[in-house]
Amino acid sequence: MTIAFIAAAALLQAAPAAAPAPKPYDARPEDWVAVPDDEMLVFTLANGRRFVVRLAPARYVPVHTDNIRRIARAKWWDGESVYRVQDNYVAQWGDATEKKPLPPGVVANPPAEYTWPAFDAVATLSKGDPYATRVGYSRDGWPLATNGRQAWIPHCYGMVGVARDLAPSTGSGGDLYTNIGHAPRHLDRNIAIVGRVIEGIDALSTLPRGTGGGLGLYEDPKQYVGIVSARLASDLPEGERPRYQYRKPGGPRFAAWIKARENREPPFFTVPAGGADICNALPPVRKTP
Repeated sequence: MTIAFIAAAALLQAAPAAAPAPKPYDARPEDWVAVPDDEMLVFTLANGRRFVVRLAPARYVPVHTDNIRRIARAKWWDGESVYRVQDNYVAQWGDATEKKPLPPGVVANPPAEYTWPAFDAVATLSKGDPYATRVGYSRDGWPLATNGRQAWIPHCYGMVGVARDLAPSTGSGGDLYTNIGHAPRHLDRNIAIVGRVIEGIDALSTLPRGTGGGLGLYEDPKQYVGIVSARLASDLPEGERPRYQYRKPGGPRFAAWIKARENREPPFFTVPAGGADICNALPPVRKTP
């Protein structure tokens, strides 16, 4: 009898735990969409790290993203560097000398593609914020904000913007930055947002901070972090291309996901917030399983 009880106990211990019941907001396989190869820009750094930028849709920033594709295909970034890392703000890369000629066909000072008329969100948060009356998500997985007259991509962590001089400069796209701190939403509508880092943000956010000019510039060129290459994934051999998917906004499961982001669940959370910052509810992106 004792042996039987021991054997039964062993079987109970060996039995796998039951899988948790699916939540209403859990994504299904059909909710994931592949990021197109020609939307991913792969930067390889001299320290062995890499990061991948997903480029924003051409319907929002057509000239700037066309410039960036031309710059990448000309291999213009090869041999350039990350030359600015400002704590709780940005990491910036490109031509630190500001003297390198741009490739043929690149528009040196594009239109100010900071906003556009249509707020084409297919899902929205329940509340706006101090910077926008409504915030939500495009059909292809981009966060959006609007004031009722214009729409734009908000400056959230990991978003990629075009560095520029004082207006009327709009930046060519040769010098880019990404946000590595608290979302600087005061930059909304003042700079062109052209992408989002979807892999390797820590390759930039963990770099030593610069001190130059009070702007995080590296004062000694020896501090620069070299860029070995920058390539569109569509220009890489098939086997070297990164594979990513974004969760498609829209539908009841995504609506449930928004609600869950706005009202975190017990047992840890005991007081629901009743809302969320769009930058704390960015559309999910994952490596393709």
